[in-house]
Amino acid sequence: MALYERLYAHYGPQQWWPCRHGGRWEIVAGAVLTQNCAWRNVERALANLYAAGVDSADAVLATPLPALQELIRPAGFFQQKSAYLQTAAAFYLEHDNEYAAPCSTADLRRRRRELLALRGVGQETADSILLYAFGQPIFVIDAYTRRVGERHLEIAGAAHMRYDDLQAQFMAALPKDTQVYSEYHALLVQLCKDSCRKKGCGVQCATLELLRKA
Repeated sequence: MALYERLYAHYGPQQWWPCRHGGRWEIVAGAVLTQNCAWRNVERALANLYAAGVDSADAVLATPLPALQELIRPAGFFQQKSAYLQTAAAFYLEHDNEYAAPCSTADLRRRRRELLALRGVGQETADSILLYAFGQPIFVIDAYTRRVGERHLEIAGAAHMRYDDLQAQFMAALPKDTQVYSEYHALLVQLCKDSCRKKGCGVQCATLELLRKA
């Protein structure tokens, strides 16, 4: 929490998930498309979809795969992702209202298992959907979380730890608060883009002093 508070004071609210048109479906679609892809390319793919009127889960299902593939081409792996997107759209239409409702820990785990059973949905994607689209209290682990955990939070082996184990460690140390989870993940992304790079931390960045204090 000390690191979170310092990052929040330094960067301010990140207000994730970045979403131009609003609505839960756009977040679900973005979470599927962003796998192995820079966000700027996801934005291009989403812009293509909306410009073509493919702006809902129903519209995605009604679009022939070849046309859908062409629209999401900027996001890469467009043949696989078009199928994943249609699978996610069908699931979303069936479960949208249910998943957005508050639930017990056991129900949240069940929902997570159901998402993980979908083609093309891994742990990070499932948790991003649950947290950002449906507002459920679950912490997202990604490469940035691992990097900061290893370098600055003294979590031994964070870079290679099992996803569920590292997630449990973060969630045990943080309040069960959807706002904290969503902001913290976004702040870690911003920190890594700013200074905590893959090849090392930039000594010129003022954020490093915040990390030392944390």
